[in-house]
Amino acid sequence: METFIIEGGHTLSGTITPQGAKNEALEVIAATLLTDEPVRITNIPDILDVNNLIKLLDEIGVKVTRNSRNDYTFQADSLNLEYLNSDEYVQKCAALRGSVLLMGPLLGRFGHASVAEPGGDKIGRRRLDTHFLGFKNLGAKFVNDEERKVFNIEAQQLKGTYMLLDEASVTGTANIIMAAVLAEGTTTIYNAACEPYVQQLCHLLNAMGANISGIASNLITIVGVKSLHGAEHRILPDMIEVGSFIGMAAMVGDGVRIKNCAVRELGIIPDTFRRLGVKIKVEGDDLFIPRQPHYIVDSFIDGTIRTLADAPWPGLTPDLLSVLIVVATQARGSVLVHQKMFESRLFFVDKLIDMGAQIILCDPHRCVIVGHDRKRQLRARRMTSPDIRAGIALLIAAMGAKGTSRIDDIAQIDRGYEDIEGRLNALGAKIRRE
Repeated sequence: METFIIEGGHTLSGTITPQGAKNEALEVIAATLLTDEPVRITNIPDILDVNNLIKLLDEIGVKVTRNSRNDYTFQADSLNLEYLNSDEYVQKCAALRGSVLLMGPLLGRFGHASVAEPGGDKIGRRRLDTHFLGFKNLGAKFVNDEERKVFNIEAQQLKGTYMLLDEASVTGTANIIMAAVLAEGTTTIYNAACEPYVQQLCHLLNAMGANISGIASNLITIVGVKSLHGAEHRILPDMIEVGSFIGMAAMVGDGVRIKNCAVRELGIIPDTFRRLGVKIKVEGDDLFIPRQPHYIVDSFIDGTIRTLADAPWPGLTPDLLSVLIVVATQARGSVLVHQKMFESRLFFVDKLIDMGAQIILCDPHRCVIVGHDRKRQLRARRMTSPDIRAGIALLIAAMGAKGTSRIDDIAQIDRGYEDIEGRLNALGAKIRRE
């Protein structure tokens, strides 16, 4: 198990560039299974979750060519379909959350998919019902092998239909779209997720010959085609990493520039930090966060306490609530954070309370943060990273704390952030990996 040793109290200054988007990478890499021709993808983040998915594709027979560190070509022209039913494949899927995205393309192209109950963050239940209901609407049948903890899905020929999703699931929408592009007829998905990740997936599929309209809305229409061909695609900057860097710059920055952010794709993220009083300057496609001795929470017009809550896109992504909570600990003012999606994601605030933060955990979904206004510095502590986003939030807290902190199980952070200690140390941080 690897660990970060963080010497707190050092300010960050300079320029940092976000990696490619993790969630988009998992989707578009899975989409390469839909054709036997080469698909080249650039700006792929060099992180654990993505690398494990690439390795899994290699093991099922995809020809993987590493053109450079963040540039790969995939060709799925000779898959080992028998391996897809093996216990070894099932066990590997169980350790990787992204493996669930293989169901749609395998079902759409080959008429059969088997996948284990996927692993990933321990942030509460992440049900797969939306995926399976979508496949069922397209004409697939599935059987849950409870003994092996495997889901088997089969269909001789998927057929397009209208469906209203029970929730705007990002991975569920992506999976259904990938299954439907080769289905017979027209598929209409209402209450579809419309995050930039899903938009980018649709753009790639259209470049491969699919016929998808309604991109960026919650009503997606897919006219099935006979086959797809090769294409090239560049992944967007990771908006979650951009938000994480904004949080770091607010807490411990002395003037930080975030380069090439794809600002138009960030949605409500910059404005959410502004509501905590964080100053953000947009300069072309860059964001500049100046040093601020104080940042003051903007209350509602009627003077009531500011509330931040996650919501489906274009609402606030739940992946940034952990970072926003840490930033709020040093603001002037109070904030109520309502995390609606996962019932265990706020439990990491106990670690912040141990560091001296004034936080009231109301229930598994809500907490109130009373900001210190920088009058009281957080205290260094030894902690364990419970998931990717809480891990980066704890790292930010440790960078602003007095003394030397230790964060164990940093593989959780590595799953989502590329060479994070190297890039932050270049800005002035003092982080050591052991």
